[in-house]
Amino acid sequence: MNVCVVALGKIGLPLAVQFANSGMSVTGADINPVAVQQINDGIAPFPGEANLDKFLHQALASGRLRATTDTSQAVSAADVTIVVVPLIVDNDKQPDFRALDAATQAIAAGLQPGALVIYETTLPVGTTRTRFAPMLANGSGLALSEQLFVAFSPERVYSGRIFADLRRYPKLVGGIDPASTKRAMQFYEQALQFDERDDLAQPNGVWDIGTAEAAELAKLAETTYRDLNIAFANELAKFSDQHGIDVMQVIDACNSQPFSHIHQPGIAVGGHCIPVYPRFYLAGDPDAALPAAARNVNDSMPEYAIVKLANAIGPLHGRRIAVLGAAYRGGVMETAFSGVFPLVASLARRGAIPLVHDPLYTDAELVAFGFEVFHFGDPCDAAIVQAEHVQYRSLTSADIGGATVVIDGRRCVAPNPDLHIITIGDGSR
Repeated sequence: MNVCVVALGKIGLPLAVQFANSGMSVTGADINPVAVQQINDGIAPFPGEANLDKFLHQALASGRLRATTDTSQAVSAADVTIVVVPLIVDNDKQPDFRALDAATQAIAAGLQPGALVIYETTLPVGTTRTRFAPMLANGSGLALSEQLFVAFSPERVYSGRIFADLRRYPKLVGGIDPASTKRAMQFYEQALQFDERDDLAQPNGVWDIGTAEAAELAKLAETTYRDLNIAFANELAKFSDQHGIDVMQVIDACNSQPFSHIHQPGIAVGGHCIPVYPRFYLAGDPDAALPAAARNVNDSMPEYAIVKLANAIGPLHGRRIAVLGAAYRGGVMETAFSGVFPLVASLARRGAIPLVHDPLYTDAELVAFGFEVFHFGDPCDAAIVQAEHVQYRSLTSADIGGATVVIDGRRCVAPNPDLHIITIGDGSR
């Protein structure tokens, strides 16, 4: 079977490697020529994905994987095309389809009769059927459900452990018609291998969830639920600070009961998932009150961290504050919707001098983001841990230039008698 994977980022490249190592002939397409060359040379364009280097070398050595910048040509030789071009939101927090539309048009130009196109990009409900299926049909001249088949199957993996998650979680599939669903299920049954799990309602594997809309909603429900849960944890943390309570003692007590699971509070989670996908849900259900409220709560947490800092050290004007971590979370070289941006902006508004450190980025890369760079040992007045990189677990006062106050927004810094570590929801005001 010939497969084309469109977009070779943190999800697309592991998928292409997975398919190739399952015996399929895979061409990965990406608009970034540097990334394409790196992949063909056996170099992963990003760090931190477990086993990617090894599996990439295996796929290339077998001759079953190559990368190209010519999407239409790659699609023309494919029986199945997998689309993982990210969908983002614009300044008004609405879905910005420009990149995905352009990719879909390039895909349509290469489609041949009998082709199957599967979108794994998280989408607002109804997008596969009403936006992309007609675009593919119009651009290719192929008849839907007769010559062209289209389905949606959400990615349900976590950066850093993608290959393990592909085995652990059922693959949800829904097509625009029964024939599309059947073809998509047959593809994934060949492409993926699954762990046995006796905790599921049905055997682990490829699950027919009915329609493209149901599959789209399943992904949005998962991520929006997490956003709601995190927002509740953050509300508990703020309340706990008002009343001198350690919120983690409360959360641990709640989570000891099997029907409760409350996330850890902290600076708002970034990335393409949690801050973005609830917006996709709201795009289809604008009257939904809870997702909108949760987003407002979670978006407010970087500012709340700065309030706690000011309460600890006094006015911030002229103070040098080290923000530790540009990435949206530890160990992942990605800044999409990272808390670093609102933290730096809020510090600057208060007259502070924000400095940014991240072991995954070079000084030049941090400067390109518009940041002034901080190095361990440079003088500063306090630090805010924004991403839980392993390098911050053993943070010392010497690392932050002799400062002692640390706002640990991720609860990752080990106790140190030389540091006054303040977490969100630790009962300090």
